[in-house]
Amino acid sequence: MGGVKAFYKGFLAPLGSVTLVRTANFSVYQKAKYIFSSAIGKATGMEEPLVTVNRPGSIPTPSTVLCFGSAGALAGCVTTFLACPFELLKNTAQIGPEMAKKDPTRAFNTVGRHYAGKGTIRSAQEIIRQHGYLGLWSGVRLHMIRDTIGTSVYFMSYESMKQLIVKYQGTSSPTSPSAVAFAGGTCGVFSWLITYHIDFVKNNYQRNCLEVAKGQTVPVPTINYLDRKQLRGLGVTIFRSSLTNAVLFSSFEYLKKKINNLPDPIID
Repeated sequence: MGGVKAFYKGFLAPLGSVTLVRTANFSVYQKAKYIFSSAIGKATGMEEPLVTVNRPGSIPTPSTVLCFGSAGALAGCVTTFLACPFELLKNTAQIGPEMAKKDPTRAFNTVGRHYAGKGTIRSAQEIIRQHGYLGLWSGVRLHMIRDTIGTSVYFMSYESMKQLIVKYQGTSSPTSPSAVAFAGGTCGVFSWLITYHIDFVKNNYQRNCLEVAKGQTVPVPTINYLDRKQLRGLGVTIFRSSLTNAVLFSSFEYLKKKINNLPDPIID
């Protein structure tokens, strides 16, 4: 219970991470998809995937799916190291009070209490004090697995869904607003459906890392796709993801189009 403020616990970390990580994610992806497209075209001796996608009436092919999936996987993998500390701090701010309420007779709770009721900056300082600087990257391997798979599915499903909708609509524009919004809304859903169990295990592992003293071994929880407990909160996550990604991609494509239409600067 904590009133309205409870809904905003840990919001500073995701606010910073969403800005930085999304910027890095999209930047790496945009660069990588051209590299993979060129490489696939040269390797197969066929039309490059990006040429196929931009041709009116085209549909997803194995080469386009491979191109977008590979570029997304690379983007997710690379940005893991940036995203992991932010997400750990978000989780710390949200679970700190819960950790403090646990049975005080259990030894690890003397460590867990250090994080209760603290903001993002103070939580970061406490993690560094308790676990060293590398403590900010607790669970980074699970984070990398989740984001490599999830971001691959994310961009692959977005680009493919958008391509199919544009063909169905019969429009010549590869970035039809309705296609972009719908594809954006569904790509996050597909991504979370595949990676939610991994995210559940990652969050538990990170929490367990914070509950023990420095140097103690923390076992990695098992991912069990048949365990319904690992699906808690999935509905809310999917609903939030569909809305935010519809807005995100609509804004992204709109701004990208505006930027591409800007006149070239005059060079004296």
